[in-house]
Amino acid sequence: MDWKDKLAALSALQQDEPDNQETNAQEELKPQASAKKQTLYIRYEKRNGKPATIVSEFQGTESELKELAKRLKSTLGIGGSAKDDEILLQGDVRAKVSEFLRKDGYKLKGEVR
Repeated sequence: MDWKDKLAALSALQQDEPDNQETNAQEELKPQASAKKQTLYIRYEKRNGKPATIVSEFQGTESELKELAKRLKSTLGIGGSAKDDEILLQGDVRAKVSEFLRKDGYKLKGEVR
């Protein structure tokens, strides 16, 4: 077997891999789509005298929660944190959060203004 045969075998393997990657990408999207059908609760609190918006009842993994919090914080330009199935956002931003989450496919309950 010379180098041309080895190269042909290698290129055949590489052509098969993109099909598998596309299938895996489609399978990964399905759970996220069903997760976005969930209902999230938005409420307003004062913590240490400062206003805070809390998004709770998130059903998903910790990494999904942190990813959602990261997108919320960067889109709205505010600070916050994510832990214990809750996203804490600084300030009274209920209207902006509800608009963002509705566009993202979530259902909302609670103190939405």
